Amino acid sequence: MTPNPGVYKMLDANNNVIYVGKAKNLKKRVSSYFQQKNHSTRIKRMISLIKKIDLTITKTEADAFLLENIQIKKFRPKFNILLRDDKSYPYIYVDTHHEYPRLSFYRGKRKKRGKFFGPYSNVYSVREALNTLQKLFKVRQCSDSYFNNRSRPCLQYQIERCSAPCVGLIEQDNYVSDINMSMKFLDGKNNEIIELLINKMEKASKEQKYEDAANYRDQIESLKHTSEQSSVSTDKGDIDIISVLIISGIACIQVFNIRNGVNFGHKTFFPEIDETINESALLSIFIGQYYMYKKIPKEILLNKITKDKKILEFILSKKKTSKVVITNNVRGKRQQLIEMAEKNTLSTLNAKILSKKNMFNRFIALQEILKLKNAPQKLVCFDISHTFGEETVASCVTFTTEGPEKKEYRKFNIRSINNGDDYAAMKEALTRHFLRIKKGEIDYPDICFIDGGLGQVNIALDVMKELEINKVNIIGVSKGKARKAGEEKIIINSGQNSISLANNSLALHLIQQIRDEAHRFAITGHRKRRDKNKFKSPLEEIPGLGPKRKQILLKHFGGLQGVLNAGEDEIKKIPGINKTLAEAIYFRFHES
Repeated sequence: MTPNPGVYKMLDANNNVIYVGKAKNLKKRVSSYFQQKNHSTRIKRMISLIKKIDLTITKTEADAFLLENIQIKKFRPKFNILLRDDKSYPYIYVDTHHEYPRLSFYRGKRKKRGKFFGPYSNVYSVREALNTLQKLFKVRQCSDSYFNNRSRPCLQYQIERCSAPCVGLIEQDNYVSDINMSMKFLDGKNNEIIELLINKMEKASKEQKYEDAANYRDQIESLKHTSEQSSVSTDKGDIDIISVLIISGIACIQVFNIRNGVNFGHKTFFPEIDETINESALLSIFIGQYYMYKKIPKEILLNKITKDKKILEFILSKKKTSKVVITNNVRGKRQQLIEMAEKNTLSTLNAKILSKKNMFNRFIALQEILKLKNAPQKLVCFDISHTFGEETVASCVTFTTEGPEKKEYRKFNIRSINNGDDYAAMKEALTRHFLRIKKGEIDYPDICFIDGGLGQVNIALDVMKELEINKVNIIGVSKGKARKAGEEKIIINSGQNSISLANNSLALHLIQQIRDEAHRFAITGHRKRRDKNKFKSPLEEIPGLGPKRKQILLKHFGGLQGVLNAGEDEIKKIPGINKTLAEAIYFRFHES
């Protein structure tokens, strides 16, 4: 093994990449996993799954840093800290090629002709900006088809949010001037717009066009007020502020985008971490991943120090092809920006912790109600959904002390039962799920809730007995006679114990939450399956009729109706359709 810098990949028995890491000294770093004993639970679990390690030597630590992030993005290893939000950011689009350009919301590849402003951190920021522009400059935001078919002004003109270019109530030169000012506003050039409007106001006043002068005056006042609300810095250029905090094992990262002195909103991330990760290390990991496919600003302000500052500056500057500065040692207005960002991050993180604490309290209440020795850590709940026995789907949802664990949600398409047999459907779903658990693919739950009464509970107990599983508590949630929320009966141990909980019980709230989530997930799965089959062609049910022959058949007869009206002899004449298949097609639609 080499002491050079590079990247290492941990692979499991199935040759799946489970972790990617970088190191200044590959030999020292990789050896530490097997020499040290005080690893976190997460690292111990990862080490137990390692069957192979691949090494990639790089010339420099900077190259290793870049390669690490590329491979994390490519393989998405389950033991790496991953950014969950991969959506493209929204933009404001101006179709400058149009005679009367419009402003519109846009998300996607920027290949259209025109000008794009952004990216914005969230949709709300885009809507707010568009709303402000309508008030200030009265430019249109309607679609071209709506614009081309107007014969009189719409409601937007009546409420003074559009100058009605569709019916010629504003000259083209004046409208283009408004569009140009809108684009200057989006570029953060507010002072330039205000000076321009002042000159127009003075000129209109000298020419005794007092109504126009008053309109310009109102625009100036509105623009000044808007600038005070949205601008957080008088500095020119692009700045991102990244704030990170870790409290009680929960990490929160927020990125604020400042473009030409205007705050374009922020985005929040809650990466999964363990106790070995500190705020400095998390910043390095985050910055490396975040700017892989995002626009890089000239300056990045941090609320904490990162030891990889020089490497990150080198990589980002190379990618941007111009100098990028990363710093947290600032004064004046830049320090105010960092303090603002950190204050916002702390508020968001406290709200997250409060929510987590409430969930934890619900788990403790459940422990007390069920008289369990230890507080449960993992709950699952099963439910069945179908329409008159058709397209039956079973759901399994998972909750931990941090809330819904959606990556462990499962849907089961039930096929091996008679229509409407909920007991058989429940048995199939439970068997399939707990067989995977026995194979070690999923961890055992502490409690398995069943949305149903005594019959469903007994089915679950039978499955546990068949699979020789005795460490999972089976609990039924019966809706009661009136089937009203708050009147649920909790069935324990094959009906030997049945309890009802008070409406204000935290344990009941938790049970209702997981039961309702399982119900929602089952219904969603059932509807998708039902809707998919609704549009299935009856030709797909004919054995031996594949996609190619089906296409030939439909093309020959001009559609499904032509096939329905065709005789057996006509079908036999089609190339590729033999006698047996022709009979099967004919009798599929002409059964007596």
